[in-house]
Amino acid sequence: MTAVDTDGWVRTGRDGAVLTVTLDRPDQLNAQTPATWAALKAVGDSLDDDVRVVVVRGSGRSFSAGLDRTLFSADPSTAGGLGQLGSMPAELAQERIREYQAGFRWLRSPGIVSVAAVQGHAIGAGAQLALACDLRVMTEDASLRLPEATLGLVPDLTGTSTLAELVGYGRAMEVCVTGRPVTAAEALTWGVANAVVPAGELDGAVATLVAALTAPPVGAVRETAALVRSAVRSSPEAQDAAERAAQARRLAELAGR
Repeated sequence: MTAVDTDGWVRTGRDGAVLTVTLDRPDQLNAQTPATWAALKAVGDSLDDDVRVVVVRGSGRSFSAGLDRTLFSADPSTAGGLGQLGSMPAELAQERIREYQAGFRWLRSPGIVSVAAVQGHAIGAGAQLALACDLRVMTEDASLRLPEATLGLVPDLTGTSTLAELVGYGRAMEVCVTGRPVTAAEALTWGVANAVVPAGELDGAVATLVAALTAPPVGAVRETAALVRSAVRSSPEAQDAAERAAQARRLAELAGR
């Protein structure tokens, strides 16, 4: 089953428990717009309980080159542009950005594990989309870059929290402030990438990972994913309690069988 959102250049395809979300604007290196983020949010809102894995991809030679260049306009009449956001009252601008962030946050929703398949460039919003996923498979030529500070801006599409969780304070600070690219080799060493493969092997590597993610019982995967996500923020005592509660639920379900 396939659906296409032509306004946001987002294409989705479903194969059983696996939903693939593809940024489909290859002639623009999958540059993103507010319509893209609205389309991504709509995908998240429409998830049903049978979806276990979400794969996020970019068509063509790059995952996503980030924000569409037209949106860098200082003209407040440019719909969705930075100039328009800058001309709004602070509360309204923040609410608008909150709506944009919703297109990214759902990728760590309960019930799913998300995988980014990253080739070529993942810059700005593209890097933040890859970081929003639980796991990443990258090609050898891929790189991640958050250049917002060098443009007088900040990463505002959930990227600071997801990056800091993955690489720690010092590395996140350096990457975000300097805006330098993180190569695939670095990403693998740092734990940002779960695998790095030649470009021609990306599809196969993602398929292998997806098969491994969908092999265990669905209830066990969902409880485990929830525990891992909470572990990065919870106190040891709170995490121990969460593990106890989750295991009790699993044992009860298994006993019921």
